[in-house]
Amino acid sequence: MKVAIGYPPFDSPKGFAFLAQNRQFQWGHTPWTAYPMVPAYAATLLKNAGYDVYWLDGIWGGQNYQEWEEELLKISPDVLLLETKTPVVKKHWQIIERIKKKNLSLRSRTLHSSKLESKESGMKVVLVGDHVTALPEESMENSKVDYILTGGDYDFLLLNLCEHLTRGVELEPGVWFREKSKSKERRAKIQSKNQKFGTTGHFVLNHDLDSLPFVDRDLTKWQLYAYKNSNYARTPGTYTMFGRDCWWGRCSFCAWTILFPGQHYRVMSPKRALDEVGHIIGNYPVREIMDDSGTFPVGDWLREFCRGMIERGYNQKIRISCNMRFNAGLSREDYQLMGQAGFRFILYGLESVNQKTLDRINKNLKVDQIEPVLRWAKEAGLNPHPTAMVGYPWETKEEARRTLNFAREMFKKGLADTLQATIVTPYPGTPLFAEAKEKGWLRTLDWDRYDMREPILKTEMGDEEIKGLVQGLYKSVLSRSWVWRKTKEALTDRDLFKYYLRMSSKFFSKLWDFGKKQ
Repeated sequence: MKVAIGYPPFDSPKGFAFLAQNRQFQWGHTPWTAYPMVPAYAATLLKNAGYDVYWLDGIWGGQNYQEWEEELLKISPDVLLLETKTPVVKKHWQIIERIKKKNLSLRSRTLHSSKLESKESGMKVVLVGDHVTALPEESMENSKVDYILTGGDYDFLLLNLCEHLTRGVELEPGVWFREKSKSKERRAKIQSKNQKFGTTGHFVLNHDLDSLPFVDRDLTKWQLYAYKNSNYARTPGTYTMFGRDCWWGRCSFCAWTILFPGQHYRVMSPKRALDEVGHIIGNYPVREIMDDSGTFPVGDWLREFCRGMIERGYNQKIRISCNMRFNAGLSREDYQLMGQAGFRFILYGLESVNQKTLDRINKNLKVDQIEPVLRWAKEAGLNPHPTAMVGYPWETKEEARRTLNFAREMFKKGLADTLQATIVTPYPGTPLFAEAKEKGWLRTLDWDRYDMREPILKTEMGDEEIKGLVQGLYKSVLSRSWVWRKTKEALTDRDLFKYYLRMSSKFFSKLWDFGKKQ
């Protein structure tokens, strides 16, 4: 059986689609390539099980849509997996319709008789992601998708589906399919307006992450994601994902809590994680690793991992970056140990410095926790990178500006190195979306518009004011002290010089992305 994992390009004037491995979708005018780890594990699992696997990332592979489609149809896989998200799900419905028609036509001609091709034959298309996990029936009703794999462990589920199609293995929980499926396992039936669908029930996150093979980075074209990513100060870089996904996992705005509710947080063992770092060092010219667990494991796990990095000498060969929470319970000594172990970049979800907002989005964070943690991280030689959002329905412009002013102060004090700013966008399936729908805050239910090019939530501020605040957050880095510090760093380190050149381009691109005409 041939299996393709694909990311079709959209040929959009809006720019590049930041889709794969992204918790918040955005169009951008400069590439930002995140390595999609769960699909990469899926590809590796399938290859190791004997399937012919094809990695077709047209977004970052430099293809236009026509070129991507031609390559796909030439391969003519039996199964195609597409990762989707709210702002592009309707585009994926259209693509599924198009490629299934063309694939069936090609197969019919190849067999010289359309009679040999039933309506059930041809390429099987599979959708995954937070949107279809929240609303699986919607895509079953509005597209010709064959299967939807819900939840975040769709690497394991894709292997299970392929084993089901080839060997009759029983489907695991979390799979949706058309009632014409000939599977014999017990399943629930869903009656929709036009068709009957089947489902094996709610997904279960009980897979053992230590059982995963090391990602086959050659199969999954790791170099496509190795350079154009602002998380890397030194390239080439790559991703890992030691945990799924965030041990808090209850923030009301986060779409990945749909895939990975916090109560089901799982991690690889520290040894398994260290072995993968060693595998990367031994086989690829990688200089930095970004671990994209929603929040990096803490406590004894973190300490054992850090000590292992030092004992194995990996801290002398590679730098590690990760996502972290301000309220992780780490001590000053823990941060010092991270610095010794080779950690460099650390991303914190700040979101707002208004306590009212932090409480309403269930961030489990107190404002007075933020600055001490940033100070400890800087003392340990780490580069903190806060992320913030504007456009909360309950925040006034004055309250929103508090976050901007706080960011300015952090850069002046040297407690933050870079920053990410976005517009609050509620995705279906999140508590924030449910609250917004109940209270009449949503401006539209047209999923195409949930792409962060405009505010989706009603606020007392106009669109241009909100975009201006996002631009203001990005501009907050421009204090004299910050510019002077970074200039000195760049003049003494060639890699950092090249990094800051890339970041300056990214800075102007972000101002463009949130400009008035976007």
